[in-house]
Amino acid sequence: MTDESDQRRLSGLLDSVFAGQERVTRDAILRHAAAADLPADLSTRLDGLPEGEYALGEAAEALNTSPYPADS
Repeated sequence: MTDESDQRRLSGLLDSVFAGQERVTRDAILRHAAAADLPADLSTRLDGLPEGEYALGEAAEALNTSPYPADS
């Protein structure tokens, strides 16, 4: 999987997690990731997310990805 497709998958995951939510917890992000059956490298990346509550931009920054899909 390329970095660009990794970025798209993470952006898509964050979009689904934050749909209708202003802030979510790390645990909510990890639950969505588990349900999405992400590849091991992306799951490991998400596991490195510090405990806490995040807005979309904050989560994207912490994961070093764009909060917006690459094709928008």
